[in-house]
Order: sequence, then structure tokens, then C-alpha cells
Amino acid sequence: MKLQDFHVEPADWSRTDQRSALLDLREVVFIREQGVPEQRERDGLDADCWHVLARDEAGQPIGCGRLTPQHKIGRMAVLPAWRGRGVGMALLREQVARARALGWPQVALDAQVGAIGFYERQGFTAFGDEFEDAGLPHRAMRLELPAAAGLREPPRDGIALPTGSRSEIAAARLLLLGDARHRLSIRLPLLESDCYASTEELAELRRIANSGRAAQIRILLHDAAAAQRDDHRLIALAQRLSSAIQIRTPVEEADLAYASACLLNDAGGYLFLPEADRVQGRASRLDRPAQVPLQQHFDEVWERSERASVLQSVDL
Repeated sequence: MKLQDFHVEPADWSRTDQRSALLDLREVVFIREQGVPEQRERDGLDADCWHVLARDEAGQPIGCGRLTPQHKIGRMAVLPAWRGRGVGMALLREQVARARALGWPQVALDAQVGAIGFYERQGFTAFGDEFEDAGLPHRAMRLELPAAAGLREPPRDGIALPTGSRSEIAAARLLLLGDARHRLSIRLPLLESDCYASTEELAELRRIANSGRAAQIRILLHDAAAAQRDDHRLIALAQRLSSAIQIRTPVEEADLAYASACLLNDAGGYLFLPEADRVQGRASRLDRPAQVPLQQHFDEVWERSERASVLQSVDL
């Protein structure tokens, strides 16, 4: 089941095709529709920003935004035909998720006065006096991100992550996803509704899946049928990014009886739960001696597992 008729992805400013898509969208919305001077719209900051692009089902660009090194969201643009359909909200949440993953304590933006209500519904707070920018009235807004404080500190070898509660396990999971560069190995007897389903987790999974030719996310899932019936958000993501996200199901009795769960990234980090349904495990951002045997076991099971047949109809 498709959750929406568009998707959001990171955009690489250094790629000519993606840069053109971003600039074309901004020209339509800002320069032609709103009358913003071209020299004001093209401010020279883009090469240093993190960009996000929304596309329709046919792959056509329909919206964009950017996150600047100054911790500001900007250049939020959605084509008129797509407004009111959740595109702007998806773009905004993607950028907030990125800021959170980077460990920023807050993110800010300058909102056109008519859009303040939209941003307030996403948790932003306006502050200061109204001001004019490119001939349009604006107010400054900000969103505090206290949960992200210290999230992306450089990992230290052997430093364990707390795993004594579901919230700590979720925090460790997000941290390990954020550390990953191109590859992940995930094993789950059951894909629960609150696991790999948050906006922040899905944003990191999309980033990894779109990280280039080396991108590979391998998922061992014992009960793929249940995840499909539940319309899990990870399954919907895998439908859109099937070239990078592979799902297999163990077939041997011994493998199916293995009740553990794990998350292994390509930066030496791991999360291991001996019993997937219990809050008890161990994790580290960088501990290759502990990760290696987990990765070896995963690889062995992966090789003797089969493509999840229940998902073949959606080209996974």
C-alpha cells in the first residue's frame, strides 16, 4: 500500500541534473510567482547546503528545500498543483530529521507571514518583529531539538551505548543509522510498528539508500507477511528504493528459531538484542571486535535465506 503519491529524497547540488531540478522549482515559485529578484534568490550558499527534493510518481520534481550550515531551513518551494497535499510537511520533516541526526540543538527559518501557521503546526515558534525580505513580510521562527544534543559526537572505540529501555534502544538505533555511510545489515524476527518507522529513522534509511553505487541495506525479516499486512513504513520505503533495499526471509528451521535482532553499520557500530522482544542487549558506535562475529553470522544466514516471496508482487 502506498502511503502517498510522492516521495522525498536528498539532492546532490554537485550533480547537474539535481541542481537544475532545484533551481527550476525555485524559479517557478520564487522568481515567477512571488516576484523575488533572481540575484536575491541565487545567494551563493547552495553549494554548502544540504538539499532535499520531492518527486511525483513519475519522478518529476514537485518541491524542494535546503538546510544551511547556519542551521537554517530555507528555499521551501512546492509547485501550486501539489500544495495542500502534504509535500511541504514532508520536506520540512526531512530537513528537521537531518538537523536532529547532525546533533543540532535547534533549527531556524524565516517564514513568510502567510506560512507561519503551517510552521507552528510542526512545532516552530515565531520570535522577534516582522521584517521584509525580497519585498515580502517575514518572521523568524525556531524549533528546539533537545533530544538531538550530542547525537553526532565522534564515536569513540568501545564506548557502549545504553540499552536498558525501549527509548534507549530507539536512540541507539537512530545513532547507528546516522553513523552509517553506505551499508546496513538488519535482522528482525518481527518488524514492530515502532521500529524503523519514525520520521528520523526513515530519513536516515533514505539517505543511506541514496548514498551512491555502494548503497546496500540488507534486511533479514522472519515474518515479512505481517509487515506487509500492517503497511509498515519501512516496507513502503523499500518499494520505492528496491534497488538498494533487499529483504530476505530465513528458511532453515534453526535460523527461524533464532530470536535475536541486530543492526550493523559500515562504521563499526552495532546493536544486538539476544531476544528481540525483550529490553536487554548491547550496543556500541565503534567496536569492530564485537561487531565482526555478528556480521559473519548475518552474512551466513543471508546466503542461505530466500527473497521474501510475499513481497515479490511489489518488486522487493
